[in-house]
Amino acid sequence: MSPASRSRPVLQFSAGGLVVDDAGRVLLIRARDLRNQPVWTLPKGALNPGESAADAALREVREETGWECEVVRELDAVTYWFQRDGRRIRKTVRWYLMRPLRKAGEHDHEVDEVLWTDPGDARARLRYESDLKLVNTMGGPEWPPIPPGVRRTGSESRSCSTGASRTSRG
Repeated sequence: MSPASRSRPVLQFSAGGLVVDDAGRVLLIRARDLRNQPVWTLPKGALNPGESAADAALREVREETGWECEVVRELDAVTYWFQRDGRRIRKTVRWYLMRPLRKAGEHDHEVDEVLWTDPGDARARLRYESDLKLVNTMGGPEWPPIPPGVRRTGSESRSCSTGASRTSRG
């Protein structure tokens, strides 16, 4: 690899879900960071070729948590930088507020544990600033509560129960 190509950042795109149930609990996963250390985070992953960000987010949540969900609305995207194998990586994650529909299976091998918890406990567990910012939006002026029993319809709501697998956590 030439020095010029090594200095150019790698662009990556992922999608994920902030899953909140009717009781206001947040769905977290305990996975492994780049140093193989346990870390509490939100479910997310890479898009498959031809897959929309919303469909990827629904698939990733299903794979990493075992929960089939529906998208309520898109949240702000997050962009951050990190380094892997000497390469600078600029990752953009499109986030979606989701509500759980049903437990559809178990989490995949990339996840050590899945936990429903209240936002305060979630804030105490989460280590990544981008995850904390998403959870901190809960209850703010932009946060629409999802009343129990209310179902979104039409283009506002999407659900996916695909069980496609992937090889790397996005």
